[in-house]
Amino acid sequence: MNDEEAARERQAVAKRKDRESREQTPTTSEKSLTRKERASVAEHGNLSPLTVYSVVLREGEDELRRPNTSLWWSGVAAGVGISTSVLAEGIIRANLGSDHPYLTLIESLGYAFGFVLVILCRLQLFTENTITVVLPVLAEPSRNRFYCAARLWGIVLAANLVGTFLTAAISVHGGIIPADTFVAILEISRHVAELTPAEAFLRGIPSGFFIAAMVWMMPSAKGSEVLVIVMFTWLIAAGDFTHVIAGSNEIFTLVLNGEMNILTGLVFHISPVLIGNILGGTGLFAMLAYGQVHEEM
Repeated sequence: MNDEEAARERQAVAKRKDRESREQTPTTSEKSLTRKERASVAEHGNLSPLTVYSVVLREGEDELRRPNTSLWWSGVAAGVGISTSVLAEGIIRANLGSDHPYLTLIESLGYAFGFVLVILCRLQLFTENTITVVLPVLAEPSRNRFYCAARLWGIVLAANLVGTFLTAAISVHGGIIPADTFVAILEISRHVAELTPAEAFLRGIPSGFFIAAMVWMMPSAKGSEVLVIVMFTWLIAAGDFTHVIAGSNEIFTLVLNGEMNILTGLVFHISPVLIGNILGGTGLFAMLAYGQVHEEM
């Protein structure tokens, strides 16, 4: 470690000790409380933005160090798991019927199933990494960190798409999904395919923002993780926004069913959503999240 790095490390330690000292010092109103009562206040108090940032930052640094093989198989599993969202939507639509007055609002609850599965299983979903692995890069920009982030993004995105393609192939050719459910899945997929590239891109921006916000809220949502995931993924589906990985399963379903060319699906449907999700998750939320704590670090 050179002198500059040692000085930076000492400065970081000093800041951390000062912050811990301030957090541990009771306020005027707390001085009248017993130690047990002060511990209860601390337990039920909200996490500060800097604390949340530190938790997400640490997770991002851990992800950047994971080996390629681990990222790949976790990403494939996430692609398979997120396809549960489309399956659940199809099951709800098949049972309610396409003419149900509240079909969209009820059907959108099914969209949350795949996200709950993927996030609670700690699988690698590309849109989560638009904030998680970006914060370490913003905190310490370097050629190595840019390389590690690009490596992770590339592996996870490719693995997610392989996973959704496999589940689409099983849905189309596996014969394991009831006919009425498969018809409902095709109806949902055709609706996604009707969007122009510009519409797909613009609707991908809010989705990227919501997913990044969801990741940011997780450290503060202990015990309520499922509720947070369901709320925001329902909002994505009910608002008719687009998500690159869940949407890729719908596009691949149409490709494998002979209704769309694979190149058309990748270029005019998946790519615009991908760019929109990155812009919403990294360009908007990650920058804003970093900006609000930058001066406190």
